[in-house]
Amino acid sequence: MNPVPSINLNDGQTIPQLGFGTYQVEPSETVEVVTEAIRVGYRHFDTAEMYGNEQQVGEAIRQSGIDRSEFFITSKLNNGFHEPEAARRAFTDTLTKLGTDYIDLFLIHWPLPTRYDGDFVSTWKVLEEFMNDGRAQSIGVSNFQVNHLERLALEAEITPAVNQIEVHPYLQNQAVVNYCHDHDIAIEAWSPIAQGGVLEDETITSIADQLHKTPAQVVLRWHIQKGYIIFPKSSTPARMAENFDIFDFELTDYQMAQTDDLDQGEAGRTGPHPDTFDYIP
Repeated sequence: MNPVPSINLNDGQTIPQLGFGTYQVEPSETVEVVTEAIRVGYRHFDTAEMYGNEQQVGEAIRQSGIDRSEFFITSKLNNGFHEPEAARRAFTDTLTKLGTDYIDLFLIHWPLPTRYDGDFVSTWKVLEEFMNDGRAQSIGVSNFQVNHLERLALEAEITPAVNQIEVHPYLQNQAVVNYCHDHDIAIEAWSPIAQGGVLEDETITSIADQLHKTPAQVVLRWHIQKGYIIFPKSSTPARMAENFDIFDFELTDYQMAQTDDLDQGEAGRTGPHPDTFDYIP
């Protein structure tokens, strides 16, 4: 039995709380890496048009021999395709590359408030089309700040099911997290271990020693107990298995509070800020 719990989304769908991330997995290596992740037990995979490996993710899933319905697949709209017709073409291309007639979750990758006259709302309304015609089971956003979410609440019909944001002990992104909790938007945490930056923190290593677990397992478990959805990435089979093995222990309330106290606010951010990020590949 797969130990991964599921999170209920606001649209009636469910999502496995632990998945496998494919960011920076080279297309030439993706089939092998995803195949190994499937062997370990992962059934939730996070990719994106920008990653360039959707086709290989789909190929690995097909080659597994496991029914498509057993998998949860997420992809994201590339930054260069926010205009409605471009978004429609890009989404169709995503389905073709993945080799599926539907996707479990499709996200706007970045809000790009300094591009397209700041009009991410018209982009979102195209995603609503995908959900309404059944080609996307759920739709959501990534890297949206509170003011971006407030605009969608005022101008759109469907509330995002998830917001995928940078969250880890050093950047707990509390304002965005609080807004999402208040509006029943699930949090997906990218860079859950701060690109490895928290793994040598004395607090984390001390907790790991107490629990006879690795620092990475401690941090991933912290996310799980926060209710966040995570998808750590590793190309190493032993690390894949280690990241999956986080459901046979719990952090105490005190250990959770110790980890909460590591928040550095904006100083802890490892990636670009959503208010200024405007990269188009």
